[in-house]
Amino acid sequence: MTLSQSIIEQAIKNGRTSLSEVESKQFLKSYGIPVIEDRLADDENSAIEHAKIIGFPVVLKGVGPTLLHKTERNLVHLNLSTPEAVSHAAKSILEEAGDECKAFVVQPFYKGKREFVAGLFHDPHFGPVVMFGIGGILTEAIADVTFRIAPVSESDAHDMLNDIRAQTLLKAFRGDKAPDQLQIIRVIMGLSEIGMTLNTIQEIDINPLIVNHDGNICAVDALVVIGKTQENKTYPPPVNPNLLGYFFYPRSVAFIGASNRLGKWGHTLVYVVKKGGFKGQTYLVNPKGGMIAEQRVYPSLQDIDGKIDLAIVTIPAEKVIELIPQLQQKGIKAILLISSGFGESGAHGKALEKELVDLARQANMFILGPNTMGICNPHIDLYCMGVHTFPKKGSIAIVAQSGNMGTQLLIFAEQQGIGIRGFCGSGNEAMITIEDFLEAFEQDELTQTVVLYIESVKNGRRFFELAKRVGKKKPIVMLKGGRTQAGNRAAASHTGALSSDVKIFNAACRQAGIVNVNQPMDLLDLAAAFSSVPLPKGNRVAIMTLGGGWGVVTADLCSEYGLSVPDLSSDICEQIDQILPPYWSRSNPIDLVGENDNRIPMTVIELLLKWEGCDGVINLGILGRRHMLRRMSDSISESDPTYSHDFLEAINQRICDFEKKYIETIVDLMEKYQKPIFGVNLITEDDDHTVYRIEDKTYKALFFQTPERAVKSFAKMYEYYQFLNR
Repeated sequence: MTLSQSIIEQAIKNGRTSLSEVESKQFLKSYGIPVIEDRLADDENSAIEHAKIIGFPVVLKGVGPTLLHKTERNLVHLNLSTPEAVSHAAKSILEEAGDECKAFVVQPFYKGKREFVAGLFHDPHFGPVVMFGIGGILTEAIADVTFRIAPVSESDAHDMLNDIRAQTLLKAFRGDKAPDQLQIIRVIMGLSEIGMTLNTIQEIDINPLIVNHDGNICAVDALVVIGKTQENKTYPPPVNPNLLGYFFYPRSVAFIGASNRLGKWGHTLVYVVKKGGFKGQTYLVNPKGGMIAEQRVYPSLQDIDGKIDLAIVTIPAEKVIELIPQLQQKGIKAILLISSGFGESGAHGKALEKELVDLARQANMFILGPNTMGICNPHIDLYCMGVHTFPKKGSIAIVAQSGNMGTQLLIFAEQQGIGIRGFCGSGNEAMITIEDFLEAFEQDELTQTVVLYIESVKNGRRFFELAKRVGKKKPIVMLKGGRTQAGNRAAASHTGALSSDVKIFNAACRQAGIVNVNQPMDLLDLAAAFSSVPLPKGNRVAIMTLGGGWGVVTADLCSEYGLSVPDLSSDICEQIDQILPPYWSRSNPIDLVGENDNRIPMTVIELLLKWEGCDGVINLGILGRRHMLRRMSDSISESDPTYSHDFLEAINQRICDFEKKYIETIVDLMEKYQKPIFGVNLITEDDDHTVYRIEDKTYKALFFQTPERAVKSFAKMYEYYQFLNR
């Protein structure tokens, strides 16, 4: 038995819920965490003797099982330089703590101007979580801390240090050397090891970790809370990714609950599927029989002779249970359960949902839903959703736990020319969960970008591990709903008090490489960007604009989002001098000063992409001028009939031809230089798109309506590039 195990088992045997400070430090030391030398004193006199052995100045603390927050109760006395000072401190501690004080701890007075905090706790969704941040008595007030899910790699630990806002404290500071970051990393990874190997530790709090003049760190106070972390939870069993093919590649579908009443789900889905052009066989089922949409309606499944791959169910929840034997008899494996009235509706609905899932498992069937908005797979023209929207096929897979959110994204994708690999409103996730979809996306070659809207996960640890695996192959862009509803958990330590559901979830996303966004529009913007342009390999932005003010605003946005707008090299300036008038800005952003020569933007943007000091270009106002010119020609035509219609149309056609050529040029330039180009339209009208495809080209032209959307996309793509290259 190791020393650490012995300490824990003895404390549990004695019925204690925490280790003493001395035991806590002994325990942490066995995991390579630097701790200060402690001596335990039974009374005032022995405290004085220990102080003499250690050497003055010393620190004296009162300790006892109930004394968890000693500083707040004035039970810690620092910089005691004489035996008399130790004696006075001991009396003061006993006066405050009384019988709660069982002994004294004497330790050297470890001097340092900087204090950090580190800790460990168990999250109910993700398991062991490690914390690091700015420590001391103001830890909770400052709340400059960061979290990572264990196991924490060395690169994760480095990333934690970079997360801290007070970066000056991690450098040389007021004559003191910079903290030894390798020592801090060893602390973080030691805590991670404890979390992964011992389920008898509920929380660990190390505060403060003091940095001395030479940059060495030492834990001068620590608390270890013991006890079983949590009961083993039961999670929905994983679904084989290949089985999802029943839902997204059916050769035949049956609408159970087909209806001829406008507004009913059984009516809407039938017409959406027909309008979408699904090539497979469709069957309509309703006890009344008859005809719907010029198609025969079967009174029951058993009346259908053909094989059915997918059952689309819209009947009332109370009748779904009795449907299972009929589906089993027909050999149907996949059920798209649109019907609501299950787990989302309360206790009765939850019981009904559980009974349904148990029966489905016994029958070897799989339910997607219930309470789902539907699915689509444009690659086989399968659109089966509650709205009539038909985005083109592409590489972006979308799963949304809100059907309305998902369908809004699909409508936007259709409007903006963004291609979709597939969509699912996952509903209550009674059997098939967001984690199952992640595993499927990992294997699916057609999926190049994953978009998620989620409000919760069934199995946090599985979600985290899958996302980390998938994220190394293809980007995951995610919007988390319910971010503001999480409250702090009750805890005995700073570590627990500073944690919350949203902080831990965000930490898991960052660690797994998930591109986390805060607004619904960001989901499609980022999905469009990832599927259209190369990843930026740095954060240096060159800005080319048709107007000076727009360039200034964009430069400010770049700074706010962590992007750099470097000065132009003398070589670039000399080359642009040959193109633009002498009064051009000679700086980044580059203002094209309203020049009307259509060759200039294409020449300048290539110069910028060639430049080694630039990792990508944002161009503003080059596209969209055709709308402005069209409005001008309309005004002229109405105001002065002497202007030739053909002359005005020729002007309009010339700018349209330029914009088409410009789109083709920037796609070619991205292929050539492997750097992204983010565009912003001067004016946007109904016929404009975010994404413009060029046949037989890997990349696509990308144009947003506003500068902030272009800047945010650049910044988030660079964040993902950093994850891939940690």
